[in-house]
Amino acid sequence: MQGKVVLVTGADGGLGAWVTQAFLDAGATVAGSSRKIQQSAFKSSNFSAMPADLSSLERARALVDEIIARFGKLDVLAHTVGGFAGGHSVADTDDATFQQMLDLNLNSVFHILRAALPALRQAGSGRIIAIGSRAAVDPGPGVGAYSASKAAMVSLLRTVARENKDAGLTANVILPGTIDTPANRKSMPNADVSKWVQPARIADLVLWLAGDAAKDVNGAVIPVYGTDI
Repeated sequence: MQGKVVLVTGADGGLGAWVTQAFLDAGATVAGSSRKIQQSAFKSSNFSAMPADLSSLERARALVDEIIARFGKLDVLAHTVGGFAGGHSVADTDDATFQQMLDLNLNSVFHILRAALPALRQAGSGRIIAIGSRAAVDPGPGVGAYSASKAAMVSLLRTVARENKDAGLTANVILPGTIDTPANRKSMPNADVSKWVQPARIADLVLWLAGDAAKDVNGAVIPVYGTDI
């Protein structure tokens, strides 16, 4: 990753922090974004905190414009932003919850893709890696809004992969099962965490997909379920 400029969205989140550190350890220049991210989040001279809100195309473009102005290019987009809501059947899911899932899991990636694609195409070997969810392809009861938003995200990324292969760009989606993060441990205190996916392993996969070795992997939807299969 030496010489590569990487944007990690949700860079200080439960998974995003692992992804960001993996790129830094590999020698990349990392622009890390979230709504309230601070420079102190990572102790590396190659890290730049760029607070951003991806709720609109204009805000996403402002973020990418700042990266281009500072570093001159963008090689990799690692999108880890997302959110979860569940506990109700589809019949009992209200409009606000459904819209919230679309905003967090679909619209955010839609905005950043439109903002970043011109620069990623110009790179000649651009890489997009997005974090989806097992629920996108294996939905369960009580998570209809979440599953639908993640499934739509997968479709969007696979379309981007086909539309931009002429520029040497790849776009892939990782579908984790339950990730072993502090937030998940707190929300599920009685769960068997030994079956959960370790964030370091997902970060390693993101890093590999961003490199030259994965140039022939495009439009892939990769399950990472841990031992809970």
